[in-house]
Amino acid sequence: MLDERGALARGAAEAIRAGYEAYQAERARITARARGRFEARDWAGAQRDARERLDLRDGVVHRTVGEVRAELGGAVQDREVWRRAKEAFGALAAARPDFEIAGSFFNSVTRRVFTTVGVDPAIEFLAADAPPPREDPPQHRAFPREATTEALLARILRAAPLSAPFEDLARDARLAALELDAHVRGLPDRQPIDAIEVARPVFYRGKGAYLVGRIRRGGHLTPLVLALAHGDRGAVLDAILFTEEDVSIVFGFTRSYFHVELERPRAMVAFLSTLLPLKRRSELYTGLGYHKHGKAELYREVARHLAEGDDRFVPARGDRGLVMCVFTLPGLDVIFKVIRDRFAPPKQTTRREVMDRYRHVFRHDRAGRLVDAQEYEHLAFPAARFSPALLEELRTACGDGVRVADGEVAIRHLYAERRVTPLNLFVREADEWTARQAVLDFGWALRDLAATDTFPGDLLLKNFGVTRHGRVIFYDYDELTRVTDCNFRDLPGAGPGDGGDDGWGGGPDAGYDGGDPPFYVGPADVFPEELLPFIGLNGRLREVFLRAHGELLTGRWWRDIQARLRAGEIVDIFPYREEQRLRHARP
Repeated sequence: MLDERGALARGAAEAIRAGYEAYQAERARITARARGRFEARDWAGAQRDARERLDLRDGVVHRTVGEVRAELGGAVQDREVWRRAKEAFGALAAARPDFEIAGSFFNSVTRRVFTTVGVDPAIEFLAADAPPPREDPPQHRAFPREATTEALLARILRAAPLSAPFEDLARDARLAALELDAHVRGLPDRQPIDAIEVARPVFYRGKGAYLVGRIRRGGHLTPLVLALAHGDRGAVLDAILFTEEDVSIVFGFTRSYFHVELERPRAMVAFLSTLLPLKRRSELYTGLGYHKHGKAELYREVARHLAEGDDRFVPARGDRGLVMCVFTLPGLDVIFKVIRDRFAPPKQTTRREVMDRYRHVFRHDRAGRLVDAQEYEHLAFPAARFSPALLEELRTACGDGVRVADGEVAIRHLYAERRVTPLNLFVREADEWTARQAVLDFGWALRDLAATDTFPGDLLLKNFGVTRHGRVIFYDYDELTRVTDCNFRDLPGAGPGDGGDDGWGGGPDAGYDGGDPPFYVGPADVFPEELLPFIGLNGRLREVFLRAHGELLTGRWWRDIQARLRAGEIVDIFPYREEQRLRHARP
């Protein structure tokens, strides 16, 4: 029996290795297309590739589980076989430069077979199971100082592995050098540039290509991102970013994942950590497109936080949700969401519809305005680490998916997201200037979402949040829908308007006297003129919004966006402000 178990374990390990290698080969093939998409300006193809890669891993894991079940037969639930399979797989993968990604793949297979609650170290790879760190080759290329910053940047741009010709490389280098030199002169240490070190692969996402690196100045490291765009007349350097805040936004948790050709993910994460020391490893892995391993890293970060301190899970700040029970750890900037058993009126959605909307956001272009939610199943935490109020809420409101027994809270399904400040609390607590900036960015968030075919549905400020960089994002997806699925109408009979379908429209405060509307309203109908009262802005903040974004309260604006989306237009939404674009790129 011992020899038979060993043979079965080796067979299972080989099947999982074959599945993993098939996944990595297909992933690499999809990722490698990013360069060609950028050079050919094939933005629709880039979007298809992004969705294909997101769906790839689950499909391969599903096939691999089937092959392992066939290999093990009646021993598929034999834990001793799986313990040996873990050892055998570890030996097969030990020399791989992507061992940590391979281990997460193995874990996905075992968790589907056993539906493990919590973590089972006997049959799952933990961080401690990784082989000793190896000496990885440098992930970057060093460019020593030149006579001028302009010459140094020109050399970096010429060395970029791109076939698309630049519209005017010399001009771009000159304009970027002016920005970078002014920044360096303003630094208190006044250290000159010794060298610029640039990651060897290009980072692709959407319509952008990014050269990511760091500036060495004496003992100082400064992050650097050269953001490239490809227009009708050739490639251009669209922006140069050199502050930790700006580079952090490029790698933000509200962005879709990069397509980067990598052999050594761990080494690249180590390199990026030198640029962004405040960014968690889980977010860096996720940003590189290893979202499943990023999810595993996030769980380990939460477990480590619990082990090293005495934080307890408590309800998150903000209004109580009708669909989700939301809680957090005060010392960790993560929130957790568990779907309630029943939804109070006026919510009319279902659990399946909520989960489908989160799945939609996962596969969608988040455009810097939608929070990336990591989905977990079958987690367990010590009950003593939950506040009494939260524990009672989970028992009573989420009892179908939460079990409290034997000193443990087992959660069947939850979402984890980066914690932000709810917008309604932010504008209430901030000074007037800061609140005005948030309201202005709220309008831009609605515009960015619309440009990517996203209508939030529920525009209450409590459903939006403000990041530590002051950006407004959306995080409540239970009523989210596509702009192209809505029917944006003007209120009939409200007065001369903006040329809507019936020749009449209304201003932002137009409407009817209350009660049932005196005209038919379909389930997909939206009356933008009625949105302002739902948003809940008052006084001067209301005036600020109306002056800057009043057109968002007209049916015409939304119908124009619909027409552009239906015509196949893909709007430029880059991870930096319009004023950060080099002068030649500005309209």
